[in-house]
Amino acid sequence: MLSALSLASIDKEVAKYPAEQKQSAVMSALRIAQVELGWLSKDCIEYIATYLDMPAIAVYEVATFYNMYDLQPVGRHKVTLCTNLPCQLQGADQIAEHLRSRLGIGFNETTADGRYTLKEGECMGACGHGPLCLHNNHTMHDHLTPESVDKLLDDMQ
Repeated sequence: MLSALSLASIDKEVAKYPAEQKQSAVMSALRIAQVELGWLSKDCIEYIATYLDMPAIAVYEVATFYNMYDLQPVGRHKVTLCTNLPCQLQGADQIAEHLRSRLGIGFNETTADGRYTLKEGECMGACGHGPLCLHNNHTMHDHLTPESVDKLLDDMQ
């Protein structure tokens, strides 16, 4: 299911823990799989569970607890907007409305062309830099304004 390169990356993560605790690499394994596959299917979760010698339900619990994991296909550009109170106080609600209007979708929806998915996110730990968003779980954009959001979306094309 996963490429040799992804499995080697997972093995590097597993090697960081004592042999009897390789399940500690579950978050890294899920991240690596999602980067390769784009999302985490039930088959993928079961594959990772088998690979790490742990119950599939335990892997599923991790995958559903954290909002960085996608259990259904997402657009090429996943934009996760922080909507916690500090970001709200700095204008996240206006940015959310601007994103919904610009993309023509709401939270947890994907544009018809499959280009963008809009997600609502929990605190991202940069409260002094809000409002902010994550692009594809890896790149943070802060101090968002409608103009900077437009540029960001245009650059993603």
